[in-house]
Amino acid sequence: MAGLNHRRTRLTPAIRELTQVARPASRQFIQPLFVSESATAREPVPGLDGVWRDTPDSLLQQITADMEQGINKFLLFGVPATRSDRHFDHAFTAAQIAAVKAEFGASVWLAADVCLCSSTSHGHCGILNSSGDQVENAASVAELSAAALLYAQAGADCVAPSDMMDGRVAAIRQALDADGYDAVVIMSYSAKFHSGFYGPFRVAAESAPGAGNRLTDRATYQIDPARPDDALQSSQRDAAEGADILMVKPGLPYLDVLTRLSDAIPLPWAVYQTSGEAAGFNLLARAGLGDRARLNVEAWTACVRAGARMIISYDARQARDWLGS
Repeated sequence: MAGLNHRRTRLTPAIRELTQVARPASRQFIQPLFVSESATAREPVPGLDGVWRDTPDSLLQQITADMEQGINKFLLFGVPATRSDRHFDHAFTAAQIAAVKAEFGASVWLAADVCLCSSTSHGHCGILNSSGDQVENAASVAELSAAALLYAQAGADCVAPSDMMDGRVAAIRQALDADGYDAVVIMSYSAKFHSGFYGPFRVAAESAPGAGNRLTDRATYQIDPARPDDALQSSQRDAAEGADILMVKPGLPYLDVLTRLSDAIPLPWAVYQTSGEAAGFNLLARAGLGDRARLNVEAWTACVRAGARMIISYDARQARDWLGS
């Protein structure tokens, strides 16, 4: 095209800001939080700078600090002290939800992760059969819906099933609505992949499948990275079952999936920037090979460009400073 000069709209910060299409802002961010029943003091999570496993007391202090940084939306992971194979006690996590809402009320939007991996003796996201080589879907869904209802009763604004069992969104929606919690949001991990990017999280949540298990990984219930159609079908099902928000996890390696799914399903989409992604940025920064803020902002921009309306990030508490908004 005659006379076209792209550089004119790149020459100054002002014109670059005016012509941007994808603009992440701090209000779009959700900060993950870990609270451990067995911890006697807050513990750093390996690989994640500025992220801890909190005690019940330090959890409230961390939320106060995060609010001062402009973050008021959180995703809570409770890590109970006791483990079992079935019939789980979710009272510890429910008590932390109640404490957060008692302290902060409506000034904080609190989502509670719903899964069994931190409660099972084997570290899987559901109940295993007697042979230990398969997940019992129906029994797992019953436990998950009971946990979600307990969290809603404790005051959670949102429940976020991350287990990838079939039919759990419908069961949770039915349980919530039947008990009068129809206003509680379901944020479904509808496209959660069997990924290698979860390492630091599994340390923080004490949720890695045990080495002695017959079922050694989560490939039988998380999505194969080579099957994007599975992600679409799972997300369509969860939307039909009553999910209010859908999610792709991990982030950067699956932006093609996010783009396709957000185009196909007109619901709000979340993307989870995993602990492995965050740890990679931290390693680059520590080695002097990248700027942590710049790496994150570039990744967040890519997520928004691909269709995310909200970003779950371990560096959410830095978003206002790094983004300037």
